[in-house]
Amino acid sequence: MKVGIIGVGLMGHGIARNVLRKGKFELGFLDHPGNQPVDEITGLGAVAYDTPAALAAVSDVIILCVTGSPQVEAIVTGDHGLVSALKPGAVVVDCSTALPDSTLRMGDAVQAAGGAYLDAPMTRTAKHAHDGALNLLVGGDAAVLEKVRPVLASFTDTVDHVGALGHGHRLKLLHNYVSVGFMTLLAEAAAQAADAKIDPQVFVDVLAGGGGASVALDRLAPYITQGDREGLPFFVSNAQKDIDYYRAMSTASGAQQTVADNVSAALARTVEAGHGQAYVPELVKLFRKSAQG
Repeated sequence: MKVGIIGVGLMGHGIARNVLRKGKFELGFLDHPGNQPVDEITGLGAVAYDTPAALAAVSDVIILCVTGSPQVEAIVTGDHGLVSALKPGAVVVDCSTALPDSTLRMGDAVQAAGGAYLDAPMTRTAKHAHDGALNLLVGGDAAVLEKVRPVLASFTDTVDHVGALGHGHRLKLLHNYVSVGFMTLLAEAAAQAADAKIDPQVFVDVLAGGGGASVALDRLAPYITQGDREGLPFFVSNAQKDIDYYRAMSTASGAQQTVADNVSAALARTVEAGHGQAYVPELVKLFRKSAQG
């Protein structure tokens, strides 16, 4: 199978290098200014294409790893989009974080063009992508998943089939709501502890020894105690986007979203203050009284 990828960013670059290095697949990618430096992957044989359509014309499997639903829709159905040149039987694997309703529409468009669509959002971090150890939550036809599983195996630890098309993105939004929600709450508590001059290591140890023990604590602890943000290179603006996607999904389904509204408000204030490109661990500092003026 010939593989294409659109979105060679923090996560996509890791996917691309492992498709080449571990999977030994031929790889094409969309040339885009938002890509990470591509010297490594071109050195491994990856070929750049100018448009999604040009990439689709030569690809049996196309991986999307972009910011969200507007970008996915432009790639799939926009000018020179994938559906205008899709190979018969090609599979589009959307690893982005997107809205389930949009995913269903894109799935219909790809199917009408003679292809198949899987939503396969990722959990874990950019380091796991680099190491080829991501986890995927895959929605869609199980037989289609089996067809592309060798490609997915090149950059994953686990690939879980979670249900029909759209269920992958729905579960990703539920996952990110819990994950980002926990970290936002923890950052607010850590900021208050710092303002009160509590020893940061003592704060972390108390939480770790009680009900505050969590993956969220593990990821924020290096920043709380040492100011090291690199354990979670995830922009606050992207965290807010994911929470707002969760809120949109909740509104569409009539679900309660009271807590999510307040998490969004906390993140929105940080983004509006010009800190959207800060990493999520830096909320510990940005939520402090001194950061609020």
